[in-house]
Amino acid sequence: MASLSLRLVALFAGVVAVCGPVMVLWLARFERRKVLAVSLLIFSLCSLLSARAPSFAVLMALRVPSALLHPVFFSVAFASALSLYPADRAAHATSMAFLGTTLGLVLGVPLSTWIEATVSYEASFYFSAVVNLVAAAGLWVMLPPRPKTRVASQQNPLLVLRTKRVWLAVATAVCMFAAMFSVYSYAAEYLAREVHLGGEAISLLLVVFGIGGVLGNLIAGRALGRQLAWTVLSYPIVLASAYSVLLVFSSASFAAMLPICLLWGAAHTSGLIVSQMWMTSAAPDAPEFATSLYVSAANLGVVLGAFVGGSFIESVGMPGVIWSGWLFAGLAVVFVLARRIKSWS
Repeated sequence: MASLSLRLVALFAGVVAVCGPVMVLWLARFERRKVLAVSLLIFSLCSLLSARAPSFAVLMALRVPSALLHPVFFSVAFASALSLYPADRAAHATSMAFLGTTLGLVLGVPLSTWIEATVSYEASFYFSAVVNLVAAAGLWVMLPPRPKTRVASQQNPLLVLRTKRVWLAVATAVCMFAAMFSVYSYAAEYLAREVHLGGEAISLLLVVFGIGGVLGNLIAGRALGRQLAWTVLSYPIVLASAYSVLLVFSSASFAAMLPICLLWGAAHTSGLIVSQMWMTSAAPDAPEFATSLYVSAANLGVVLGAFVGGSFIESVGMPGVIWSGWLFAGLAVVFVLARRIKSWS
């Protein structure tokens, strides 16, 4: 089952990484609210059909539409959030959008897992279908109509690919996500093997991790609004420091692990908004396309981090995931500094 799940995740991430920017450009001519609502309706339909999928091949095929629209939804959603706030509150708007994403992960993933364990895996798909349907209805009612996503000043978003700062931002996002998911991909296994905790204790610690993520998102949003560059530069260092604490106190008691997981969650989840703001700041005239590049980079980073983290485990044991996280955090610092030096020259 684990290998099948890994194949589903890899397929989803691969489709997002390759097709995301293309889909965003293709759908740029449509009004934002319609794009968001239709995306959610398709998510709902795919979840509904997945519950009755007769084979794994069909289940894999049903992941493709969601994967194609995933970067579109996030790109347009973040652009819509920014349009609701004045320009000087861009960081706050982004943090609010990510707060919804974080809460969805903190609440949705455990709830879906619980439904699967207590009812059936089909029921978890039905739950996802209902949530997406309700979200589509709420978005259609609450979000005011806006102009089409491509505005006059954004005549050709592909032009941003000519700038080195965009590619440095992409590399930074890949490394940040690789640093995050080198460790998080093996969080439950790490807590079981290194801290010697049982399933219930691990589940509780992951909830605490999620709470830390909500707090980290809010703190990072404020810091980015005050000083973007220094916050981005500091982030990989903070994440690496959290990993150091996790490694040093790996033999700590369950009670001691509570604040450690809170810190880890805050450091991990704040990377979402930090890397996204760094990406969009590199291409301010093409926010939707920049966000699609961010989503692609994020998915590449997730796959890369999980792969390298697993390789480190095979080479040096479970603590190797920490070394993998340190490695990618260091590379992220290098790419951030490279962009800063480029802007100073």
